[in-house]
Amino acid sequence: QVQLVESGGGLVQAGDSLRLACAASGRTFSTYSMGWFRQAPRKEREFVSTITWRGGRTYYADSVKGRFTISRDNANYMVYLQMNSLKPEDTAVYYCAAASGSSWPKETPREYDYWGQGSQVTVSS
Repeated sequence: QVQLVESGGGLVQAGDSLRLACAASGRTFSTYSMGWFRQAPRKEREFVSTITWRGGRTYYADSVKGRFTISRDNANYMVYLQMNSLKPEDTAVYYCAAASGSSWPKETPREYDYWGQGSQVTVSS
C-alpha cells in the first residue's frame, strides 16, 4: 500500500516556475515507478511524466519536454516535478501516481495503482 500527497501548486504567471512535490508513505515506495498526470476542466486526465523506481530513466509528454523535470528521492519518499517556462495551457490539477510492474513507459492512468488527491496549478497569461 502506498499513500501519496501532493503539494506545491499555486497561481503563477506565464513564464514562471513551480516545483510540485509528492510525499509517499509505504515501505515499498522505492519499488514503484512514479508518474505525474494532469487534468484540466472538461478534459481527460493526461500523462505528463514518469520515472523508474531507481530514477535511472525518465519520460515526458511532448507538451512538457524540455520544460518539466521529474525526479525522486527514495531515501525521503519524495517525487518532484520541476516546471519551468509555464504556459496558460499547463493549468490543471496535477496528480502524483505510483505503478508496479516492469513495462515502460507507463503513460496511461490505468497502469497506475495509487493516486494522490491532486494539486491545482493555475498559470495566468
